[in-house]
Amino acid sequence: MQALLDYRPALRARTGVGEYVHQTALALAATAAPGDHVAVFSSSWKDRLTSPGAGIEARDAGVPVRLLNFAWHRLGAPPIEWLAGRADVVHSPTPMLIPSRRATRVVTVHDLFFLDHPEATAAEVRRDYASLAIRHAQRADLVVTVSNTVGAQVVQRMDVDPERVVICPNGAPDWTARRAVPAAGPVICVGTLEPRKNIAGLLDAWERLLTGGLRVPLLLAGGAPTSADALLARLLQPPLAGVVQHVGYLDHADRQRFYAAARLLVMPSFDEGFGLPAVEAMAAGVPVVLARRGALPEVGGEAAVYVDPDDPQTLADEVASLLADPSRLESMRVAGIARSRLFSWTASAERLWRAYRTAARDQGSAR
Repeated sequence: MQALLDYRPALRARTGVGEYVHQTALALAATAAPGDHVAVFSSSWKDRLTSPGAGIEARDAGVPVRLLNFAWHRLGAPPIEWLAGRADVVHSPTPMLIPSRRATRVVTVHDLFFLDHPEATAAEVRRDYASLAIRHAQRADLVVTVSNTVGAQVVQRMDVDPERVVICPNGAPDWTARRAVPAAGPVICVGTLEPRKNIAGLLDAWERLLTGGLRVPLLLAGGAPTSADALLARLLQPPLAGVVQHVGYLDHADRQRFYAAARLLVMPSFDEGFGLPAVEAMAAGVPVVLARRGALPEVGGEAAVYVDPDDPQTLADEVASLLADPSRLESMRVAGIARSRLFSWTASAERLWRAYRTAARDQGSAR
């Protein structure tokens, strides 16, 4: 079986979807059976694609990304075979289908935040992204989700047959966890500075901590779109100036070092379909405070502390309580390491190969 993945989200900064498709491609190649083949596809005038790892073929087409997206999403053409050759399975790491003449078509739905908040969607597809995503998910031969939470939402809110939905959670990185929580160090938050991440609420909580006399550094790691300009401006004004800093996007290696120095990860998102930074932090031995929203409770289990993302005072109080209790932080570190081991890219890739074969078989029977 030939599996072809759209690798474009991973070409530059590997944020959530980019990290997902990169790790999925590596894990699929590592778990491929004899006769299986993994390829990744890209289209860009600016960025050239090379193989991301052993056993993965790179297929590159010099077509502008936005132009191809418009043609695929609005016109349903050209078929992927014209650009990247033959494949048995064509997997899009987003809800948008990749047109194909004969291949089994697979999409991944990471979360459904866009259904209730279309304004948070990229401008180029904002107008009807929600209706397009629903239509494409209903037409796909297989819909992959990264959590049971999103899987249930896809069935209920997108009206997708549950027989065509497979849950393949994200995996934890293969990092060596540290042996203790440092007595000093920053609290961190990892993720793009977008409305869904509730960075404004986090800054409100930090202002309350500072007002209460607790001056603890907060480092924000992640890309900053232009919509985050107001947030960044707050970091330059009292009382946050000199206490809260934005360090920008960090690649995989830098992110590991970033976690290693942290006392605590805070993730107060309004919604997460999985919450990869939570698993990364737990794998590194960093205690985590998560919003009780979306799939975060499914990921953190009993290893995390949970807060209401709409209540910055509660978040501030919980952070202050944890930082004053080293024994509790140590218990969370140990529990988090154990929890992170439940999430494996390898296990999800093995499940994905099985789902590919089942979907291809069902598609063949339907012809």
